[in-house]
Amino acid sequence: MPNSMVSNLTSNYLRLYISYVCPFAQRVWIARNYKGLQDKIKLVPIDLENRPTWYKEKVYPENKVPSLEHKNRVIGESLDLLQYLNDNFEGPALLPNDPGKRQFAEELLSYSGKFNGIIFAFFKGDSVKEVGSAFDYLETALHKYDDGPFLLGQFSLVDVAYAPFLERFQLFLQDVWKYDIVAGRPKLALWIEEMNKIDAYKETKYDPNELVRRYKSKYLSQHRTPL
Repeated sequence: MPNSMVSNLTSNYLRLYISYVCPFAQRVWIARNYKGLQDKIKLVPIDLENRPTWYKEKVYPENKVPSLEHKNRVIGESLDLLQYLNDNFEGPALLPNDPGKRQFAEELLSYSGKFNGIIFAFFKGDSVKEVGSAFDYLETALHKYDDGPFLLGQFSLVDVAYAPFLERFQLFLQDVWKYDIVAGRPKLALWIEEMNKIDAYKETKYDPNELVRRYKSKYLSQHRTPL
């Protein structure tokens, strides 16, 4: 970031730039809520279809969301921000101390990009064969720990990383292709049920009908292959 831009920020600014419809931004919004930082970190919504010029010029040159203004700098990338919030702010920890669980967390976070890529590729017209295997991967992961219903047993930033995308994928696949992502996947079904009990997540959920409408507008003109 240019020095002139840094000088425009002050240490008093704690702003999280998001879009209400963006799953990447939703990740960080959930973490902010879960750690009880609503009064400390102000949400600044950005219209991704009409991005204000000041955002790119004065805040975040990459012109993406999410981004966080903190301590005279701007930090981006949702997975990095999840870790940053966990490491730099008070509130409930979003990673366990157990080394084995931390290592598994890294594996799951690394897979999250591939997971999303598989599903989005299908929406864009690619082969359907890997869609089921992507959800099977999560079902298998949920069998690893028996001390809770979440991906590391107890709720963590790994669940936060996956939740916004599962929210959208479940709705869109069911509506358009009548594909039930939890059929034959009881652990995944329980995970979704338990996620929907967490206020920090529920507060960030977007209107499901609007999500489906947006995805139909974006993807259905490209792909009508049945599952």
